[in-house]
Parts: sequence; structure tokens; C-alpha cells
Amino acid sequence: MTVDEPGRAWVFGDDIDTDQITPSRFIVLSDPEELAEHAFNDLRPEFSEKVREGEFVVAGENFGGGSSREHAPLSLLGAGVDGVVAQSFARIFFRNAINLGLPLMICPEAHRIEDGDEITMDLDAGAVRNHETGERYDAEPLPEFLQELVDEGGLKPYTKRKLGTAEQS
Repeated sequence: MTVDEPGRAWVFGDDIDTDQITPSRFIVLSDPEELAEHAFNDLRPEFSEKVREGEFVVAGENFGGGSSREHAPLSLLGAGVDGVVAQSFARIFFRNAINLGLPLMICPEAHRIEDGDEITMDLDAGAVRNHETGERYDAEPLPEFLQELVDEGGLKPYTKRKLGTAEQS
């Protein structure tokens, strides 16, 4: 899977936890679009108002640490974020994002991307391209099975297709 259209990078630092992505006071919500209205509220209040479909979140080390709630990746999906590029992810956020169909890339050079840079992700090739600088950063491609989950839109659609019940829902 390749995200062909460049999108703006919203850059965050290291150790961004799930409460910073989606503050815990909003976990009573479950609708992705409603959750998106509160994404990064305490860290970057302008994010929820200015993020546009097709943009990316870029972060440093240990993105998504903290709780196991799915609200954090769900809010990013609701905001229209095309993917998250980080130097590393907390395991539970990584798996929740994959289960929900949110594309992720582990990219050791993510720190080279600046806020507002236009980037694309090539999940198949394991690369991130920075269209502002012309640079290409190597990233870890997802294993084939996890890529299949993302391509299907997450674990539920994948399972429904495998069971032959996709049309019934």
C-alpha cells in the first residue's frame, strides 16, 4: 500500500502517550469523528481544528504509550489521518492501530521530518518520502499479515471477509 498523495506532517516528540493523543476525559465517546474533535487537545489544541484528511502524524520514540484504550488510534482515523510515522511505537498502540486499519511505519529517521513537511508513506517498500527536501527515509515494512489487516481496514473487516460474512453486516 502506498499513500500516493503527499500530506502535511504534524510532528510530535518522544513519549507521546494515549492520554495526550486522546485525553481520558473523552473516553466516554466511541464515534471516531467525535473523538477526532479532541485529538491532541491538551498538547496541540489547533490539531483537531486544522488537521485535514490525508495528513500524517510524525513522532519520535515510544509513540502511544500508556493505556490500552483504542480511543487514541480511533481519534486519528476519525480526523482523517492517513498514517503515523514514528521512530518507535508502544506495543499496545501499535496493535490497536493495526486492528483498526491505521497505517503505521517505524522510521528511525522520522526526526528529520519537520512540522508542515509534505510526506508520503510507501508501506510495501518500507519508505517515507519527504517532498519538501526530496529525501527518502527507510522504514520497517509491516509483515505481510499485518499489512493485509491494514489493507482490509482493520481486524473486523478482515475477519468478516475471511469468514465470508462481509456483505451481511
